[in-house]
Amino acid sequence: MSHPAMPAHAQGVLFVDDEAPSRKWFARCFGGEFEVATAGSVDEALATLAARGQEFAVLVTDYRMPQQDGMKLLRTVQREHRHLVRLLVTAYAEKDVAIAAVNQGRVLRILEKPLEDEPTREALREALALSRSQALERALNEGRVSALRETLGFLAHELNTPLATVRGCVASVAARHRPAGAADHGAGPRLVQFEEDHPGDLLAALERAERRALYCQSLVATFLQSARDAYPGAAPQTVSASALLEALMAEFPFERDERVWVCAEVESDFRLPGRRDLLYLVLCTLTKNSLQALRGRPDARLAVRAGCEPGAQGARGWIRFTDNGPGIAPDVLARLTREPVTTRGTGGNGMGLLFCQRVMQSAGGMVRVESTLGQGTTVVLSFERAVDPVLPVVPARPA
Repeated sequence: MSHPAMPAHAQGVLFVDDEAPSRKWFARCFGGEFEVATAGSVDEALATLAARGQEFAVLVTDYRMPQQDGMKLLRTVQREHRHLVRLLVTAYAEKDVAIAAVNQGRVLRILEKPLEDEPTREALREALALSRSQALERALNEGRVSALRETLGFLAHELNTPLATVRGCVASVAARHRPAGAADHGAGPRLVQFEEDHPGDLLAALERAERRALYCQSLVATFLQSARDAYPGAAPQTVSASALLEALMAEFPFERDERVWVCAEVESDFRLPGRRDLLYLVLCTLTKNSLQALRGRPDARLAVRAGCEPGAQGARGWIRFTDNGPGIAPDVLARLTREPVTTRGTGGNGMGLLFCQRVMQSAGGMVRVESTLGQGTTVVLSFERAVDPVLPVVPARPA
């Protein structure tokens, strides 16, 4: 059964007791410090929770009530309103009641009647503190799940394109196979025949398929390493800007002469915050976007540079992609990192830069895009938190 998540600021305490004097005393005694609501039965409590469950953080219920006892309420709340921290009030603190309250109702504390002011107040404070802690943990977990879902979805998208290319290349090669003639059925080695439209077509297709397959393997290997690093006891992994750019140039599946369009330079090296796998995927995404924009231009160029510089809170790092492509229209440029917008007339789902912005925000940075129609585009990954500069190695002088 699905229920709305409790907001982090929920402070309500729901007190359930069939005796009206007890409800009045509880509201009068604790209403000044806590947001107290009361109910006179299990049915009334469940109706209140069904209508306003997101407002409450703590449930305090009497055990012995007519029709349905407090244990019934605790079991229902455990199933349908799991965010509530639960306290049981009873004048009949038998062993079996206490065991059932803990095992079935998952109560934080068992309070004995008649309730005393200070012990009850302390129990309520403890319950609210636990509720806030659990709400924060839920929010963090939801954020992690959402980030993981987005990452896996985007990774699947990135893998799908090169894998489709591999399949297309293999199908192209297979379609050009020509069966051997009857005269070739003799003993000894046989030559397989393929037909080419132009010399070198088949070899180029096979090389293209191999590059794309290697790129897929590099992405998968990177994410597998991240999974291993997540295990308890794993040594923390860091990555430098220079290592990330080297991996990009070595592993990205450049088409034909695209590799000569690109130059990579590290002006001053630094260690990057954030996860290596996500940052590598960001660099691959930006490279792919630039290369697609540059296709068909006779003087295509893409410069990828990295560096760090002093800042008020320590060194700040950056990685800059600058191309001399056609540029981006102002109305599209204003929306690129805020909503799924594609700059390509056909193909693309516009999620690339949005994903990059999410990754950079998680690393304490941001993506900035500058572009002028007809003059190219610059995308800057700016790491706003203090980064760790990597000092250059000075060779030792001979003695």
